[in-house]
Amino acid sequence: MAQNNQDWKDVVATYYDKCLSLTILFVMFAFIVFPNVETQMIAVTERVIDAIDIMHEIIEQIRPPEEVARPIVNIEIVDDDFGADADDDIIFIDTIGVTSLDVWQPIMQPSVEDPTPRWVPFEEAPVILRRVPPVYPESLRRLRMQGTVILEAEILTDGSIREIEVYRSLMAGEGGFDEAAIQALRQWQFQPARSGGRPVACWIRIPIVFELSN
Repeated sequence: MAQNNQDWKDVVATYYDKCLSLTILFVMFAFIVFPNVETQMIAVTERVIDAIDIMHEIIEQIRPPEEVARPIVNIEIVDDDFGADADDDIIFIDTIGVTSLDVWQPIMQPSVEDPTPRWVPFEEAPVILRRVPPVYPESLRRLRMQGTVILEAEILTDGSIREIEVYRSLMAGEGGFDEAAIQALRQWQFQPARSGGRPVACWIRIPIVFELSN
């Protein structure tokens, strides 16, 4: 059987043409994709540092910094003899008592003389024990006028009313609905609000209705 022997130089020659064609195509593709390729010059600065040897004679002429003398403070230590009778010279002051903080203790409410804050937290709202209807102003009755006056009342810890303010007015002035509503509310009686089982002072809003029966 005959063997087909081929020279390797002929094989390499066939690959040379193919590689050259691919290289030219790659270079053309690179110029098409990256048409604006800029190069920047990097400036390099060279610094030469000369090392100078200081002579031994010059080193001896350089004087070290002078030390500043520190002030001398005399501290006198008194060694007392604390013996068995040392407690006799100690003065005990009993004017300051031991204090403690109880986080569960309810907040102390202001006294009756102090003004009550507008917002006071309470667990039980005030309860009306006695309600007195307002006297309908005769002049407004003839005019067939009616409506509702909203008052704000300060209920103290004993259930009494100290201050009354008009929150929403309706015919203010003498002989009007506001004055009649305030006079009626002055006669009401309350059970005070409670917080933690204790009575507290607070402000509440109370509507006073003026309505004609017929």
